[in-house]
Amino acid sequence: MKKTGFIIEAVILAVGVIVLGFCIKGGIDNFVNKDRKVTVKGLAEMDVPANKVTWPIIIKEVGNDLPSLYSVINEKNDAIVKFLVAGGISKDEIAVNPPELYDKRAEIYNSDIKGERYNVMSVIIVSSDKVDAVRDLISKQGELLKSGIAITNSYEYKISYEYTALNDVKSKMVEEATANAKVTAEQFAKMSDSSLGKIITASQGQISIENRDSNSPHIKHIRVVTTITYHLEN
Repeated sequence: MKKTGFIIEAVILAVGVIVLGFCIKGGIDNFVNKDRKVTVKGLAEMDVPANKVTWPIIIKEVGNDLPSLYSVINEKNDAIVKFLVAGGISKDEIAVNPPELYDKRAEIYNSDIKGERYNVMSVIIVSSDKVDAVRDLISKQGELLKSGIAITNSYEYKISYEYTALNDVKSKMVEEATANAKVTAEQFAKMSDSSLGKIITASQGQISIENRDSNSPHIKHIRVVTTITYHLEN
C-alpha cells in the first residue's frame, strides 16, 4: 500500500516537473522572442487634377484726374466680368475688389512729382471649381487687349490650384500604403528565416499634396506614408 502511494506521488511529481519544464521553456521562448519585430514604411502615390482654382486678374491705370480714372477702371472691370461669364464662369465665382489707390503726393519724401500723380489698381478674383474653363480663359486673356485691357502680373497675386477632395482617395491610398508595407515586412522576415506575425503598432504618417512639377501646377501629386511594426515569429 505504501509502495503504491509512493509510486503515485512519484508519477505526480514527474508530471509536475514535465509541465513546469514546458512552462519554463515557453516563458524563455516568449522572453527571447518578445523583442523580435520589424518596423517598415509603406508608400502610396497618386496624381490627381486640381478641383479648385483661384485666378487674380489685375489691371492698373495711371492719371491725374481721379473721377476719370475710376470711370475707366469700372468700365474695364465690367468688360472683364463679361469676358469671364461668356467663358462659363458664374457671377458668384467672381469677386471685384475695391480699387487700390496710390497717390505720389501723399508720400512725405516725394516732393518732386514726375508723370501722373495717381496709380489705381483693380483686382478681380475668380474662385471656381471649373478648372478647365478657367485655364481656357487664362490662355485667351490676350483677347482683352482688343478692348484696350492689359492684365498685369503681380508677385502678391498669383494663380493657385488646389485639390480639396482628399477624403475621396485617402482610404484607398492608406490601404495601398499598408499593403506595400506588408510586402516589405514579409521580405525582411524571409531574409531573417522568420515568419510575419501580428501588427504591434501602426501609424498613418504623413500625407502631402504638392504640385506634380513646376510646369503643371494644376496637377497635384499626393503621397501617403504608413509606418507599421510587426512581430517576427520563428
